Amino acid sequence: MDTTASPTVWRDRASGLLFVLLLALAVYQFAQWAPIRSLGISALVIGIVCGMLYGNLLRGNMPLQWGEGVNFAARRLLRIAVAMYGLNISLAQILEVGAPGVVVSIGVAVGVLALGTWLGTRWLHLDRDTAMLTSAGSAICGAAAVLAFESTLRSAPHKSAVAVATVVLFGTISMFLYPLLFGFGLLPFDGVAMGIFLGGSIHEVAQVVAAASNFDAETTEVATIVKMTRVALLVPVLLVIGLWLQRRDATLTGDRAKLPVPWFAIGFLGFALVNSIGILPEPLLEALRAICIFLLTMAMTALGIQTRFSQIKAAGPRVLALAAVLFGLLFVLTAGLVKWVT
Repeated sequence: MDTTASPTVWRDRASGLLFVLLLALAVYQFAQWAPIRSLGISALVIGIVCGMLYGNLLRGNMPLQWGEGVNFAARRLLRIAVAMYGLNISLAQILEVGAPGVVVSIGVAVGVLALGTWLGTRWLHLDRDTAMLTSAGSAICGAAAVLAFESTLRSAPHKSAVAVATVVLFGTISMFLYPLLFGFGLLPFDGVAMGIFLGGSIHEVAQVVAAASNFDAETTEVATIVKMTRVALLVPVLLVIGLWLQRRDATLTGDRAKLPVPWFAIGFLGFALVNSIGILPEPLLEALRAICIFLLTMAMTALGIQTRFSQIKAAGPRVLALAAVLFGLLFVLTAGLVKWVT
């Protein structure tokens, strides 16, 4: 933000940020409603939907000057929230599921991201950012991964909105479908193996928990830990993407550009280490995690406000086709890896 801005400009920015905060607060409270929580729909998803509805149907009610405050929430506040998301990870959790869970997590994250980006750009002729954002949402941790990649790639807001929509659609299908397939005997896994499968194949953390709640406590715990292991892979993946962007820019311009290290990814790792060490009391940790989810909800709401339905429509059916292919790839790859490691 410009430190030389006039008091009027600062007031407008603060007003825009306050507007996003109040809208996100309503979203957050709605997400805590028992019927919504039982469906595994996170506040992040509700936030972007409500933001899009406002941004497309009621945006004339918001002063244009508030736009910079909305942009602040969608960009800078987003980075802070993604960094704090590391408080949900601990090394003890990763070690608890051992090598099988780690192998499945790495295989899914790397395989789905790489194949999805290649298929999206080469087969479906999508632009690089849309293909990578959609693939990241499926491969790593749903909406949070989309937001983290959007910040690193500096892509347009509507591309993130499209990617998040695919996470909602196919993650929800997975959440209801996989317990049914297990019940019909089409997923022949025991409790631990089923937990690894659910944690490795479903998009969002909330969706994993909702799906695993159909099983016993052990399956739910394993599924959650495997999913959080996938979340932890966000840091090395973003660093690799940053290195790739540096080399690409150097090839295009002939200059050795500065490595675009995503500082929020380093922050993510730092918060994960803090959580692993256990130096913070549990009540404080829970409060910080709740703040993190609320900040992510604000960022998603702001992102929705900046997104236009016309931009999503322009993406066409190719993004949906890529997401459908990724859905199938997640199922096949995760099931194969689970059978191999167990």
